[in-house]
Amino acid sequence: MKRSLHSIQLVGAIWLAVSVALSLAASAQSADAVERQAWLRYAPLDPQTARTYVHLPTTVVSLGDSLVLRTAEQELIRSTGQMLGRTFSSSRDSFAQGAIVLGTINSIHGVAGALHPPQELQPDGYWLTTARIHSADCLVVTGANDRGILYGVFALLSKIARGDSISNLNELRNPYAPIRWVNQWDNLDGRIERGYGGRSIFFDDGKVRDDLTRAGEYARLLASIGINGCTINNVNANPAALEDSFIAQVRRIADAFRPWGVQLAMSVDLSSPKVIGNTHVETAASAVQPAQSAAAPLDTFDPLDPRVADWWQKKVDYIYTQIPDFAGFVVKADSEGRSGPSAYHRSHADAANVIAHALKRHGGVVFYRAFVYNHHLDWHDLKNDRAKAAYDNFHPLDGAFADNAIVQIKNGPIDFQVREPVSPLFGGLRQTNEAIELQITQEYTGQQKQLCFLVPMWKEVLDFDMRVDGKSTPVKDLVSGHSFHRPVGGFAGVANVGLDANWLGSPLAMANLYGFGRLAWNPNLSSDAIIDEWTRLTFGSDPLVVQMVKKLQLDSWPVYESYTGPLGAGTLTNITGNHYDPGPESSEENGWGQWHRADHNGIGMDRTIATGTAYIGQYPPEVQKLYESLADCPDNLLLFFHHVPYTYVLHSGKTVIQRVYDSHYEGAERAAGFVQQWKTLEGHMDDARYRDILARFQFQAGEAVKWRDTICNWIYGVSGIPDQKGRVGTPQGGAPKASVLNR
Repeated sequence: MKRSLHSIQLVGAIWLAVSVALSLAASAQSADAVERQAWLRYAPLDPQTARTYVHLPTTVVSLGDSLVLRTAEQELIRSTGQMLGRTFSSSRDSFAQGAIVLGTINSIHGVAGALHPPQELQPDGYWLTTARIHSADCLVVTGANDRGILYGVFALLSKIARGDSISNLNELRNPYAPIRWVNQWDNLDGRIERGYGGRSIFFDDGKVRDDLTRAGEYARLLASIGINGCTINNVNANPAALEDSFIAQVRRIADAFRPWGVQLAMSVDLSSPKVIGNTHVETAASAVQPAQSAAAPLDTFDPLDPRVADWWQKKVDYIYTQIPDFAGFVVKADSEGRSGPSAYHRSHADAANVIAHALKRHGGVVFYRAFVYNHHLDWHDLKNDRAKAAYDNFHPLDGAFADNAIVQIKNGPIDFQVREPVSPLFGGLRQTNEAIELQITQEYTGQQKQLCFLVPMWKEVLDFDMRVDGKSTPVKDLVSGHSFHRPVGGFAGVANVGLDANWLGSPLAMANLYGFGRLAWNPNLSSDAIIDEWTRLTFGSDPLVVQMVKKLQLDSWPVYESYTGPLGAGTLTNITGNHYDPGPESSEENGWGQWHRADHNGIGMDRTIATGTAYIGQYPPEVQKLYESLADCPDNLLLFFHHVPYTYVLHSGKTVIQRVYDSHYEGAERAAGFVQQWKTLEGHMDDARYRDILARFQFQAGEAVKWRDTICNWIYGVSGIPDQKGRVGTPQGGAPKASVLNR
């Protein structure tokens, strides 16, 4: 009897353990599913808010049957039903009780001939309005094309999700620039260069993944913020990506993108004509042997060789047989060891144009990256300056690029540092299409382990007025083609999402992906407006949560900058290692050119025209005046442009050395404050999300102390000047201190 009772108890315990395990697993899967939705969760609205949409028609009429239009209809029906707790359905022509009508502006005229938009709808633009159609009140979502309708649907859903009024709706929005792409630096083996959110959603073990569910989900996220193109592979491209057998696999990714109006693009190696057919895709265990290519390998990749031009044409023609809506290519050449036109004494325009010509008849474009520099510079030569490289390489070629070639320019002249000036190349290409390259993945800004909301940084860049010819020419107008009436231009964001449930490795980092898309659509939006949208869509409308998440996000870039690399000195990370940990010594005495030239007497790069590298001379005259003089140069970029003594007094009244000490201590203190601020939200969201983000802030607080101590010890060791407040070195009237005090 005892054995029976024991057996029953044992079975009960096992059943309970299994039930708990299954429950936890289900809960984890549910949490993962929510994370994957990102800002498209469309949670049920509270009853009071839902009642404000009681007059929203439940019938959806689509005037057309394209793939993208069907996607828009399905997204609208599913998401409104989910938020409002009502049943929405589609109809081909039922207007009697009112309807939400989806159609291009031309098709709308077929049912409402008197309806005319207040201004011209441009490609991808949308118009949300109301109209009487067949004597019924209807809400109209129209666009210049089907993709515009999809974007209009997402705009409408965003309003409902945030509880905004849709009464008397009359909103017309056109994109600021025609091209709005994200770049993924995914390798074919599944690794992602500078990716911090897991392995590739596209590739694994040298082939395209069998399950591309996440690729489709990614396309949905991108479409919701107006992104119309995605480059799927690393700019350090494996030539095997262009093998015909691999293109046949890539076609499946394009199929996953297509319902959402996202066009697929690829990065290519310029030497492909010479190596295709003689390469293979490296995998963990084996190598996939090359298949027959539509364009046979050559003994050259000289862009002016007619055989090379023919090779690219045949290759591109083949790609379009597999992917009819293929967007084009991204090229990295003559940079960091990549093959380039210099091998044949040809120009970057020669290289871009041979590919552009092959794409032109299909409507494709080529992005040619301006990230070209010599990474073997002589550090001892004080006139050497990596910052000058992009302008020196591309400004002389202005006007030589094809009309479907775009020079892709990083926001600053170095490499996505925590603060850089705007690249002068933006103002140096009057007759060439431009795009700005922004880095969503936080390579030098905490790698998603630390909060750093980058939209305010990007806003400063996009709003910066280059004053070309003494006229207003902000960067946003240069890259969009407005300033010099270029046919194409726009935005490229290095995203590097991965298989992690939260895509980027941190749920809060998704604000950067959302913010990039919103700025690419409309760079006149404010950082506050963007983060308000994202917060309400991601966390709901609890006033305390909205207020606190917004504050943390908007404070995060200044805080990160203050405990890493203030005054324009660069991020001061380990540039020869992981690009994450503090490593100021790694910047010096090598050829990489991310120098700050700190010695016993002073710190900073002299980039002046008068005594330095003359980098400042690459800017238009009015900008030169801003940076050339110490009296005018803003403190936050002082060490980028000038080499000064540690005792130099800033506009703030502090010396450079004291500013470094103070900023690092203040930054670490503010990072610790993030923890306490987040704790005020306990009970205002699900516990799993609260604790996950709390742990991230606690980690960041510890990292900030590590940064503070490393940089303060380093600069004291170099300068020999102690902190006036007694935290580093020798305090006034006190005994020497061997190291930084952890207070």
